[in-house]
Amino acid sequence: MTIIVGYQPDKGGRSTLELAALLAQSGRKEPLAVVTVVPQHWSTPSMAKVDGEFAAWADEQGKAASATAGAYLAEKYPEVDASFHQVSGRSIPSALMQACKDLGGDLMVLGSSSDGRVGQVLIGSTAEPLLHSSDVSIAIAPRGYRTGAAGRLTRLTCSFSGTKESKDLLLATAQMSLRVGGRLRIVTFGVRGRTMYPPEVGLRAEDMVLKSWSEQIAADQAQAVQLLRSYGLLPENTTAEIVTGASWVDVMDELEWEPGEVLVVGSSPVGALARVFLGSRAIKIVRYSPVPVIVVPAGIAAEEAADAVEAAAEAGPAQTPQAQ
Repeated sequence: MTIIVGYQPDKGGRSTLELAALLAQSGRKEPLAVVTVVPQHWSTPSMAKVDGEFAAWADEQGKAASATAGAYLAEKYPEVDASFHQVSGRSIPSALMQACKDLGGDLMVLGSSSDGRVGQVLIGSTAEPLLHSSDVSIAIAPRGYRTGAAGRLTRLTCSFSGTKESKDLLLATAQMSLRVGGRLRIVTFGVRGRTMYPPEVGLRAEDMVLKSWSEQIAADQAQAVQLLRSYGLLPENTTAEIVTGASWVDVMDELEWEPGEVLVVGSSPVGALARVFLGSRAIKIVRYSPVPVIVVPAGIAAEEAADAVEAAAEAGPAQTPQAQ
């Protein structure tokens, strides 16, 4: 797997490098390709010297960014295998996407907008279009993110809703967990919001609905754990939780997060396209996450789930689960 790092020194670049290094050195070593997008000069040359001066300035900016990133990684993460590239483009998202294709990237790492508070994942102008059009997984670092003493992935938390797409995502996350040697946590989020029923009905009906939903989700989680076990993809010490609250802030605060943890979120399918497309629920999970987030396109999750099914079938009847 090749990890593409969208790096801009003045836009949370260190946080991006930190998350990329964490992903690169957890489990099997993965190469990094650090990409800086510089302004594109006019394709049609003019008589003015300013065109040449602008091109030279842009080139120097790219070289300086690569040197800064290289020095940072060499000092903090000397064992990471990194290469450095500069590409030009009028649109940073499209230039990064093209670089990802040219370099054979499987995962793109981006930073948060500098407008947010430290520790918050805030989707900026670069990440937002990519989160709606990328055909590779996107990882986003919170503003000011540092790996700290962990140095490697310790736990992957998979956002699970019980749908077919979330089961595919769980299979993909379990495979990732085994590959990097991290623990797996399955979490279902439930936001109650405003009172569901008018006062004359009372809160009892709402409590009954919540209880019924929780029981169904618990059954779905147990079935998913059994499915992972049947495929031979159940990491040791896997846990499952259901967390509810009146708001997304409350829900995220209810969970215990640890250094080196990453939240994995799935996208909604977009026809036959294997691209990221975030619905309103997934967007809120990303925005309120206190840890780095990896967004996996539905198409990629489905492919990895199919590979797991095929591998289980080849392993023999003992490894193939009963049809659900």
